[in-house]
Amino acid sequence: MGVAEEPPWTTATDLAEYVYCPRALYYRRHGEPPPSRAAAAGAHYHRRQLQAERWRDEHPGLPWVVVAAGVALLFLALAVVIG
Repeated sequence: MGVAEEPPWTTATDLAEYVYCPRALYYRRHGEPPPSRAAAAGAHYHRRQLQAERWRDEHPGLPWVVVAAGVALLFLALAVVIG
């Protein structure tokens, strides 16, 4: 598996990929490392992160529900203390 010839400059896409995974740019430029326990752990980490991000995208209103429940509990607690 050959590594594609890369331009000598860094693009915005390279920076975005680096922010997501610092080793991604290195692997793209130097080829994939041989399989290892650390590589499997990294792949598992990235799968979990992507799954969590997709879940948050599918449930955009959930933080507002949590905030509303917190405010309701705060008012209930104040009513009990004051009343």
